[in-house]
Amino acid sequence: MPQISVVVPVFNERDNVKPLVDEIVAALRGRHDFEIVYVDDDSKDDSLAVLQGLKAQVPELRVLHHVAQSGQSTAVRTGVKAARGTWIATLDGDGQNDPADIPKLIAARDAGEREVKLYAGWRVNRKDTGSKRWASKFANAIRSRLLRDSTPDTGCGIKLFERDAFLDLPYFDHMHRYLPALMQRAGWRTVSVPVNHRPRGAGVSKYNNLNRALVGIADLRGVAWLIRRSRRTGVDEI
Repeated sequence: MPQISVVVPVFNERDNVKPLVDEIVAALRGRHDFEIVYVDDDSKDDSLAVLQGLKAQVPELRVLHHVAQSGQSTAVRTGVKAARGTWIATLDGDGQNDPADIPKLIAARDAGEREVKLYAGWRVNRKDTGSKRWASKFANAIRSRLLRDSTPDTGCGIKLFERDAFLDLPYFDHMHRYLPALMQRAGWRTVSVPVNHRPRGAGVSKYNNLNRALVGIADLRGVAWLIRRSRRTGVDEI
């Protein structure tokens, strides 16, 4: 069984698929037992065909396909449910996350405490446009003030978390943006780890500042409600 399952959701990323798969293999092969689980969210280009062609070259690669487009959070959850590793590393499919940071997150986990179930990437030197960086900074400030999750960057796609802890979280669309707060709500600790960030290699972003903001308002209210309504207690077996 693999130690690590690398889950990558993709939608219309055909030109980024092979370079990213090659980088994942270069970062992990010979260092960790791993698998790569790509989830194609019903791409309209030939991303799925590219992935199927790579399977003969990369034995660690598994490919899942949504029969209808369902969004990034659902694609991540699909990959995690199918994963065989006890720990999951996630990457965005656009190539902006650096797979070379996965061993760094694993090392942080190995040196960390058992109560930490999520190691979240922190893009300290973002390579996005100025407007996107400003919007992200503003959104992070509001989120941090409302949820008090002590996380500087929840939007970074590269994360390492325990599979069982993730699957125990409440599922909803866009939940991948709130994993630190949700993990903390469940009673676990989270750690932010500085990681590399790169310009998009090819293709176009699937989000813009406006649709992020409109969706984010409803999501923030929902997550805040979940936190307020949560109850936790220790359990003794007698």
